[in-house]
Amino acid sequence: MTPASSRTARVCAGAALAALCALQMLALLRAPAAWMPARVAVVLAPGAALDLDHAALGAPVDDGGRLQLRRGADGSWWAAADDAASTLLVQDGERRRRSGSVVLRPGQRFQPGALRIDVGAAGADAVSLSAGRTAWRYDGALLRRDGRPQPACPDARIGTRLAGLWNRIAPGMLAFGRPLVFGGNLDCGNRIAVAGLPAPAATVARGRANDGFVLAAAPSVPVLLTEDGHAALLAGRPLRLDGGRTLVAGRTRLLLAMDGDVLRLRPAGHVALYPDAAPRLPPGVTWTWTRRAPWDLPAQAGVPLLVVLGLAGAGALAAALVARAGARLRAGAAAGTALLLAGTGIVLFWLQRSGAPPGAGVGLAAAWAALAFALLAPRRLDPVLAAALPLLALGLLAQLDLGLGAPDTAWLRHFHKTAALLALACGAATLAGLVRPARPLPQARIELALLLLTGAALLALLLQVAYGDETGVFDLQPVEFAKLALAALSAHCLALACADGPAPGGAWRRGLRLAAPALLFMLLLGVALVQVDDYSPLVLLALWAGTMMLAQALATRRRGTVLALACMGGAAVLAVVLLRGVGADGIARWDFYADRFLVWLDPGTHPHTGQQLLLGARAIAQGGWRGADGAFGVANLGLAPGFALRIPAVQDDFAASFFLQRHGLLAAVGLWLLQALFLAALLRLAVRCWLAARDARDYRVAWLARLRCFFLAGGAAFAFGHFLLSWGTNLAIFPVMGQPMSFLSAGGSHLLFFICPLLGAAAASSQSLEENESCRSTSNMKS
Repeated sequence: MTPASSRTARVCAGAALAALCALQMLALLRAPAAWMPARVAVVLAPGAALDLDHAALGAPVDDGGRLQLRRGADGSWWAAADDAASTLLVQDGERRRRSGSVVLRPGQRFQPGALRIDVGAAGADAVSLSAGRTAWRYDGALLRRDGRPQPACPDARIGTRLAGLWNRIAPGMLAFGRPLVFGGNLDCGNRIAVAGLPAPAATVARGRANDGFVLAAAPSVPVLLTEDGHAALLAGRPLRLDGGRTLVAGRTRLLLAMDGDVLRLRPAGHVALYPDAAPRLPPGVTWTWTRRAPWDLPAQAGVPLLVVLGLAGAGALAAALVARAGARLRAGAAAGTALLLAGTGIVLFWLQRSGAPPGAGVGLAAAWAALAFALLAPRRLDPVLAAALPLLALGLLAQLDLGLGAPDTAWLRHFHKTAALLALACGAATLAGLVRPARPLPQARIELALLLLTGAALLALLLQVAYGDETGVFDLQPVEFAKLALAALSAHCLALACADGPAPGGAWRRGLRLAAPALLFMLLLGVALVQVDDYSPLVLLALWAGTMMLAQALATRRRGTVLALACMGGAAVLAVVLLRGVGADGIARWDFYADRFLVWLDPGTHPHTGQQLLLGARAIAQGGWRGADGAFGVANLGLAPGFALRIPAVQDDFAASFFLQRHGLLAAVGLWLLQALFLAALLRLAVRCWLAARDARDYRVAWLARLRCFFLAGGAAFAFGHFLLSWGTNLAIFPVMGQPMSFLSAGGSHLLFFICPLLGAAAASSQSLEENESCRSTSNMKS
């Protein structure tokens, strides 16, 4: 890459960033004034009770739930859900108590519908249930009826069937956790039939704190519980607030504090916003108001930020001292700024997770600093980064615009998370580049690092299977990290396969190189089938596998393989076209995700499950060519998004629908071109790495260049898959598939575990190519 082309790329990327940052500032300045309750006080005498809706405690008005607060004669505080449709949750550290649920104990009886079930033995490992002469035993993974597992349900998906078969033979520690479900008309799988009640009317699952098995009633389903001779509806069981730290009413978190006859609550998440501080409150309830401030920084952030500033100064001084004489200023500035960005990102992320996020302007300033540093720090800006930085700024703008006009505080959390992770990832990537050794690491050490990466990915996937669901585990998505590990390990195997001579190492090392990516690929397939309720991971993996086969075929000049893969791609496109003509009657008989195909073909006949498609189509139609405001969204920046907030997963899977409604189809065409430029730049860099490997005289240098080539090609395949599936879902080209759009959607794990490492690898590959070209030119001059 010549200096002139690098300067051109930097100027173009800088101009795009400046325009997008100006739009972000415009959205921040135009955001309407918003007030919210900082403190809620409820006064109640002993023995009295008070019926409230959730909005009286600071929840959004459309929450709709109700609860009853009651004082015991001894002064204790109690809360109960006022109807079966609303839920309450009291948290005290790891202990969680939810309304409509109870930990099962021997001697209890519960009755969903007409079925009466007695609880026999109940411990931490299993629970025994009986109804008449029928006995069941459930261990958190498998239900046995009269000592035998039940056959799979006729409507069970492939993943559910595989999980059930695995649970029959696997030890308890490795079994897939699956709840016991009540409802339906057939005893099968992990289901106990209850006539007249659709599944799931109630569930039994292992408690999070390992305190036994928890029975939970579904919303609006009455379940009668009898214990100690008293019968009452499970939904109406009161929860004691004394000793609890947090009350969750609907989706709003309230920090608890008792002060005699006053219950003091501090809304800490999903808090309603009001245009003025004058709503009507019920008697006995008072609010202390605060105004949403864009530049507000919580008091608890002061000490951590001072620590980060001190570490950044010390790191800058240390880097300057160990650098050579002519590069001390640059090394110190790079190390200090990287530490400052990474530390600031950690502090912002901690504030957001603790329920006290800073103002949107603070997160915006941190994101701007990260983008500016990524733009100016490299000696030569590669086209990959030049295309990626405006895409990142576009995602920030979309998430900021979505959150500023929303009626509650929850929508801004996506922006706060993205801004914090962007600062953290930028700083961490720069630090990794600074500590990178001058000479390439030996192949054995890189292989060991790849194996450790694979082991961590496998462990994370197993944790998701054991303790998580399709949304992830511990608020993270291990699948994103596993995609990164799969791309890196497979790139290593292909780099060795494309070498001129045999790969180094014995048979054990060669077998391990082949087994590790195969094992990771199979586990990813298993997670896709068992955990995720759509087939999008299968499509992503198929796209990636096809791209890697195509890359190897092109590298080894196998024209027949290239032609076969091109025919397979054409056949896949033709299959999508032909699906439109199959008709609902033909698809209804399918066993493979028939419901998603039916909703895709005719969402109007499925108003509930098709709501996402219908609302998304309505938003796209409203946007037209120039946005809903006719000015490409500029006139509405920072204002209320309107009905787009009603689109399910509008911040993730359907972020493109909001973008089209806000900015119009012409702006979407610009986004498509920018995404295509990013993919083309990745593939161009991969080709440059392959050519460098071909010209290299050293085996290790050539292998490392090939590894970078195939890794970048695999990353481009995954990114293309996300772009394709997201646009296809939003535009109804494909059935609904739950995949975020890279850069635009609020995918925290996708950004942290996949996009940022991919950009870091691209920057490192570009720098390595420049160093090799410099060394080669110097060597030619000497000769």
